[in-house]
This record gives sequence, structure tokens and C-alpha cells, in this order.
Amino acid sequence: MRQVLSSLSYFSIFFAPFIFPIILWIIAGDVIVRKHASKALMSHLFPFLAAIPLLYFVFISSNHPASLLIYILIFAIIYFGSFVYNIVQGIRVLTEGNWNQRY
Repeated sequence: MRQVLSSLSYFSIFFAPFIFPIILWIIAGDVIVRKHASKALMSHLFPFLAAIPLLYFVFISSNHPASLLIYILIFAIIYFGSFVYNIVQGIRVLTEGNWNQRY
């Protein structure tokens, strides 16, 4: 059960990116599940924190279209990297074999 819950916190990028890791982090009694839920939550939040400068460029500093396009490209790379990271971490946690030890 520990593996499934920990990997679902990463895979929740598909169905509930913020809600599921927060709920799991709050109600999980297992330290390892809580650790993975908090890591998944941070990796889900990071692209949205990177979007704050993008909103600045779109609404306030719109007179430089080249810088806006470059930042959109950087944001797309960050978002795609975070998406791939969550998938890889979810698979890694699900296939990891030594879950009986305490961290």
C-alpha cells in the first residue's frame, strides 16, 4: 500500500495535481508516504511558480514580444520537465523493491 500511495502522489499530475498530494500529506500516517507526497506537491507547484514572471510579461511588459516568446519557451521546458519528472518518480517509486526498511 505504501508504494501505491507514494506513486499516486506523483501520478496525480494527471488527475488532481495539488489536491491529492496535500490530502495524502495531511492524512498519511507513514513517514515515507508523507515524504513522497510533499516532494510531489513541490514538483507540481514549481511550474506554476515559474508562471508568475510569465504573467508579468503578458500583462505589464507586453512591448517586448521577443522576450515574451523566449520566456514562454522557457516555461514550456520547465513544465514539460516537471511533468516528465513526476512520471519517472511515480514509476521509480512503484517499482522500487526495498519498502520494508525504515528511513
